[in-house]
This record gives sequence, C-alpha cells and structure tokens, in this order.
Amino acid sequence: MALMKKCHILGPSAALAFACVWAAMASGGKARADQASYRNPNLPVELRVKDLLGRMTLQEKAAQVQCSMKDVEAPGGLPPDGLGGLACVLRGDGPGAGAERSNRIQALALGATRLGIPIIIHDEALHGIVARGGTSFPQAIALAATWNPELMEPIGRAIGRETRTRGIRQVLSPVVNIARDVRWGRTEETYGEDPFLTSAMGAAFCRGVEGQGVIATPKHYAANVGDGGRDSNAVHFSERLLREVYFPGFKACFERGGARSVMAAYNSLNGVPCSADPWLLTDVLKGEWGFRGFVVSDYGSVAGIWNMHHTAATEKDAAVQALEAGLDMELPEVFIYGQPLLQALREGLVSESVLDRAVGRILEAKFRLGLFDKPFVDPAEAARVNDSPEHRALALEAARQSIVLLKNENGALPLKKDIRTIAVLGPGAEAERLGGYSGSGIEVVSVLEGLRNRLAPGAAVVFSKGCELESAPLPVVPEASLWPPGAGPGALGLKGEYFNNKDLSGEPALVRIDPTVNFDWAMDAPDLGIDPDAFSVRWTGWLVPDETQDYLLSVTTDDGVRLYLDGKLLLDQWVWRSATTDHIPVKLEAGQAYDLRIEYYENGGYACAFLGWDVKPAADVMFQQAVAAARSAEAAVVVTGLIEGEGRDRARLSLPGKQEALIRAVAETGVPTVVVLTGGSVVTMEAWAGRVPAIVEAWYPGEEGGHAVADVLLGRTNPAGRLPITFPRFEGQTPLYHDPRPSGRGVDYVDMSGQPLFPFGHGLSYTRFEYRNLRVSPDKILPDGRVAVSLEVRNAGDRAGDEVVQLYLRDAVSSVSRPVRELRGFRRISLEPGKSQTVEFVLGTEALSFLDKSLKSVVEPGIFEVMAGASSADIRARATFEVTR
Repeated sequence: MALMKKCHILGPSAALAFACVWAAMASGGKARADQASYRNPNLPVELRVKDLLGRMTLQEKAAQVQCSMKDVEAPGGLPPDGLGGLACVLRGDGPGAGAERSNRIQALALGATRLGIPIIIHDEALHGIVARGGTSFPQAIALAATWNPELMEPIGRAIGRETRTRGIRQVLSPVVNIARDVRWGRTEETYGEDPFLTSAMGAAFCRGVEGQGVIATPKHYAANVGDGGRDSNAVHFSERLLREVYFPGFKACFERGGARSVMAAYNSLNGVPCSADPWLLTDVLKGEWGFRGFVVSDYGSVAGIWNMHHTAATEKDAAVQALEAGLDMELPEVFIYGQPLLQALREGLVSESVLDRAVGRILEAKFRLGLFDKPFVDPAEAARVNDSPEHRALALEAARQSIVLLKNENGALPLKKDIRTIAVLGPGAEAERLGGYSGSGIEVVSVLEGLRNRLAPGAAVVFSKGCELESAPLPVVPEASLWPPGAGPGALGLKGEYFNNKDLSGEPALVRIDPTVNFDWAMDAPDLGIDPDAFSVRWTGWLVPDETQDYLLSVTTDDGVRLYLDGKLLLDQWVWRSATTDHIPVKLEAGQAYDLRIEYYENGGYACAFLGWDVKPAADVMFQQAVAAARSAEAAVVVTGLIEGEGRDRARLSLPGKQEALIRAVAETGVPTVVVLTGGSVVTMEAWAGRVPAIVEAWYPGEEGGHAVADVLLGRTNPAGRLPITFPRFEGQTPLYHDPRPSGRGVDYVDMSGQPLFPFGHGLSYTRFEYRNLRVSPDKILPDGRVAVSLEVRNAGDRAGDEVVQLYLRDAVSSVSRPVRELRGFRRISLEPGKSQTVEFVLGTEALSFLDKSLKSVVEPGIFEVMAGASSADIRARATFEVTR
C-alpha cells in the first residue's frame, strides 16, 4: 500500500502508473496471482469473465453495479471492494490533466483492491465531451438539422477520440428520444420528431464513438416526455406507438451503431417505472433485440422507484425490482445498489445469480474495452487531440451545414457585399451559449465576433444588447445592502445556516455570516463538514436599498429555492432542477430594511446560489440604445435566445423577455432586419415574423458557430439545413408533427389553421433546385421485394449549393390506419449552378412493413405512393407502385 501511496503522489504519466501498479501487485501478496485466467489477455472474454466472477465475494460483486462521483484519490475515497464506474470526475480538468488523473484512478483500482478490477469512467458527450478543453460541436438538434449522417459519423469519431484520450471510456449519449412535444426543455438534446431521421443520426453517432473504443449509451429508454411536454412525467403510450415511433431510434443505435450500453429513463411507462420494467429492460431489449451490453440508470432513478413512483415500499424492494428487471449499474452514487441491495441478497429476496448476470455484463464491457490489459492513456496525446485544428474545422463545417434559412423575402439575404455598417443587436449576439451538456475552457466565437471577423475591411459593426434574455443573473446584491439579523453598527451580510440534509431539518452543521449570496460550488461543498450532494441553506437578514426604485431581483440556483420578503413568499421553486435564474419585480424604498429569507437545497451534482438585483428603468435605456443603433446602420441583425434545458420545460414558446418587442421596434425603423434564432427548439413568431424579411435558425451552433452564422449572412456559405422539428404557429397546436394518422374530422381550430408555421424538413437556399423524372422500378413487387426509386435534381440557380432530397411514403389502403406520410429516405447532395444529379433510393421490407392488428410486422398488398420533395409540405414529384400477392 505504501507503493500505491507513492503512485498517487508521483504518477502523472502512464509509464509510471504502470510501474507502480505492477510493483504494488507483486509486493502485496494478494490473492490474485498473475496466472489467474482472468488476467490472461489471450483467453476469450467469456472465460475471463467466468473466472473473475468465481473469485469475487458478494461485496465485490455488488461494488461492480455501483458508480460514484466522489474523489477516489482522497484518503479512503476508493472503497476496498472497488467500483463499477465513476461519474464526471474529470470534468474540471483539461485534456492532459484529465488523462493523468484517469491514470492515477486506474492505478488505484488495479493496485489497491483485492482483485484489481478497473473502473469505467463516464461523462456526457451529446455534442462534445463535457470537460474542460474539448471540442464543442453544434448541439444535437443542430446536428440533426444537417440531415447528414455521413457528417455525423466523423463527428462521433472526433468525440470518441477526445474522450478516450482522457481515459473516459463511456459517454451518456446520444439522446434518441422523439421530440414530438416541443414544449419539452430537452428538445435541444434530441434529433427531432421523426424516428427515421433519429435512427440514422443516432446510429451514425454511435458508430463514430464506439469505433474509438468508447461505449455509447443511448438514452432515455424508452420514452421521456409526459403530458404537457414535461420532462420525465408519467408516459402512457400504446405498444404500437412505442414500437413504431419511440423504439426505432434505440434499436438502430444497437443494431447499426454498435452501442454497448443504454440508460433507463426516469419516468414510468404505463404505470411501471422504466428502471424497474422487465418488459423494457429484458423482454424487448435483451430478448427480442439481442442486446448484450449493460443497462445503467438515469441519475437517481433507482431510488425513484421508491421515493418518486412509490411502487416499492422500501429501498431494499426498489433494489430487487431494478436488478430483476435487468438494470445493471446504478448511477451515480451508491443509494440503492449499496446496503439495500446487499441486505436483499443476504435475505434471499433476490438471487445472487441475478446479480452475477449484471456483474458479468459490466465485466465483459471492461474486458472488451481493454481496461484490464491497457488501462492507461497518454496525456500528451490527449492535449494534442482535444480541440485540435482538425476538430475545430469539423465543428465549423457542422455549424455551416446545420443553419436553416427559414424566411428570405425579396432576397434580403445574403447581405450586400459592399455593406458598410451593420447593427448587431439582442441578448444572443455576444453570448457564447453552447446548449445543454457543454464543455468549457475553449475559445467560443459569438455571432458578434464572427461578423466582425468576416466583414470586409472598413465595414463597421455597431453592437447594442437591447435587452436581457431574462434568465441571466443580475449583478450580485452587494454586502452594503445586506444586514444580518440583530445587526449592530458595521455588521454586513446575511446569516447562513448550513444543514447536512435537503430539508433544513435539525440543527445546522455550520452557521456563519456570508457577505453576499454569490456561490458557485460546482461539484464541491460549501465547507469541509457539508455533504456536497445533499445539503440545504437558510440565509436570513435584512435587504436595505440605498435608492427608491422599481427593482428586479434575480435568484439563480441549482436546485430548489424559496425567497420571502417581509414574510411574503415571492418565489417558490422547491424542485430538483438545473441552474436556473428566476426574476422577481419589487418596489423598494431607500433606507428601509426588508426582512429577507432565502432557503436553498442541493440534490447532487452541480451546486450554485446567487442573489442579484438591478434597477428596472436601466433596461429601458438599453432598449432605446439598440433601436438607435439600428437607425444608424444599413442593416440590423437581431440575435435572440431561449430559456430551456433539462428541468426547463416551456409553457410559452415565444421569445422570452423583451426580445419580441425589440424585433418589432427595430423593424419599425425601416432598416432591413434579419432575425437570427439561437436555441434548441421552436419559437412562435406570430407577433413579429411578418415584420422582418429574413429569419435564420442557427440553433446552438458550437464553438465556431459565430463564424458559421456570419458566413451564411454574408453569402460565403449557401444555407442548406433542414428542420428536424415542426414549428407551430401557437402553443395550442402542440404536439404538432409531420406524420400524424388521418383525422376523423379535421385539423383546424375555431380561431386558426391547424397547419404549422414551418413544416418538418423545411429550409430555404440562395439558389433554386428542380426535381425531374421520378421513376419507380419495378412498378409491381411481391411483399418481400424491393423497388428502386430515382429522380433527377438540378441546380437551376446561379450559386453552388446543397439540397436535401426527402423521400416520403404513403400506404394508400391498410388494415390499420397509417400515417399520412412517413419519411423513408433522404440524401444531402451538392451541386454547382446548372448541374444535375440522379438521386437513388431503395425501398424494401423495412420501409414497407407495419404492425397489423395483432402487432405482427407485415407488408400488405396494395398501392404505395412515393413522394419526393424539399420538405414534408413541399412535395415536388409523386409516383406509385403496387405490392401484389
């Protein structure tokens, strides 16, 4: 063990880590001789797993289904029986430092536990590894908007390579849930509303990641959006709907993408928690699909069986339900698969053979990853690979391909080449917003910076923010305006009472005076004696302004918060959520002391708490400055933003804050106005879309996004992104998607059309494309036959550009009602002006089959209509063929 301590202190390199481990093993006299079969890399993995399982104690087996977020390098940090996984422990490190730390962690696991079982370190990687210094590609919904799996796969490879070089061997990505209700705050993480597009993009991502020796983990199996677009609420879906819409993306990730893990969802499905559903996790996943990987929980979802869904009476019961259902590893802490599981095993409530199956799947993954034989990585390679010039160039190309031109009246875009002055306005202009699950520590190009870099010499950019996004924290309330209870002369700040629980119960573990509420604890605790994953705080004192004004208070927390002023509850968000800012307008008198109480709790993971304020009239000045800036320019670009993300579902789909008013005011100046939408979901636009000639959907475009947006606005890039989600006109139309089944009556409302603002697949170009000569051959096939579909696409404009050719299919008559159209093929092509290309598709059993009344997959005889077009609503050519008996 002394050698291991030396390794911990001196082991930043792979070579030294190797030396330390093997020296410790040789000198330790432990019961794991080198000749043990599981240590022989020349034996089949199955034999190595069997041998190792036979040597493990019950406690050691249970340790393999556990995952921790704690610092295992700290004294006593690594449990003596080892661990199955570690979550997010390298997130704060740069590439080289992260690689060094992962080497030290594996050295500890191999040398300081009885059997030397390595650990799978995981993190998130939706659009790049969530760690310092990794490449940030466009958000997942933006990657879907490229409609280009051939681009997605190399992005997956880049992410996998950056991840592996750090020693992270599993990513909790991609999200292949179907986003049919865009009120869902996590729409940005998905590939949109369509199962065919989602399957293609998800499988390509997984192939890229898995090809680099990193485990991909599609999530959240199997549906994750409840009524009202609310994250992880109860879901009630028929088996037909699951199999036709919500399962295909997962199945494609396993069968075509090679994904070796999957994450069970938080929610219940038809009354059964997904983390305890044997039909989902065993019958379908392992039985029907032959999945051989391992199932992980969403963070805390095993405990949710007991304390959220209440389908288990005790933690022990929850452990039994999850393990027997087929959930192999609990993330991210030992809540239920710790003592509750061990107790259930000892009492015979669950068989050890069930545990063996779960452990065997995890050990097999570790062997196949090479963690037993080559567990260490090269820090120099990690530093060289992460955010390399090649990966930044790939991020730029992805951003360019993802941008969707929604509207372009009278050729408003691209902007004139000789333009001399542009007003760049709005809260998204200088923001470096990357979207949910993003890394840090990289150079991010904003839209403002991108335009400045790309404009011709001598052209001027005038910037004015105009308004806040409204979720942004306001300036921190200063110490001089906060007095503690019973304050004497000169006493400043608030009394903070810190509790080692989440409900402010009992006696506080720490009491102190905090000068301000301005805390970004990240993954740490407020103090050494506080549990970083389960604490609460009560701040009390007096709020004393020095001016009489209309104020706007802001409270930013992750997780729950309540705020009282003079005994009145003004904010009540006592919920588990990601970092969110709430605003409270108040009228305050100068010199008056207001009784202030803030209550906060932390429920694991990231932790922060900020109290800010601002004077409301200042916002009006900023607004008028932006309008004046627009008047002084030849064109105005208003860059907007959204408030969304995990735990941030949206009841309103309009732009938050004063952004819509800003767009209208700028448009009323008469200056040509372009609106650039940044965000991960839809925006309703009835209040302003008709007032502006051009609208661009930029999504969260990644670290090079500002350059990509500028390239589109200035005509250096011809936009060709296509919408992976339908844009409704009003919230009342949701959920709205392109492939519903026929209505029994109609689709319109008493006060508006049922048609969308922008349909699925929509996207404009700076050139024109013509579709010709759609052919289907043969025109008759048997149920197991195939047809070839071909058409000619011609660039009829004067600019080179990309076109996304979309192929839809309709079964004219069927034994059960079928969708009005189904996406069954797409191809992104590039054409020079005047050039043509023949695009071909093949439709076989997979495209023509559906589930009959008994849920059996069939291809029924009859007529099928083939539709080719530029969007689901812009069909350019039609043809038919017949399936005969």
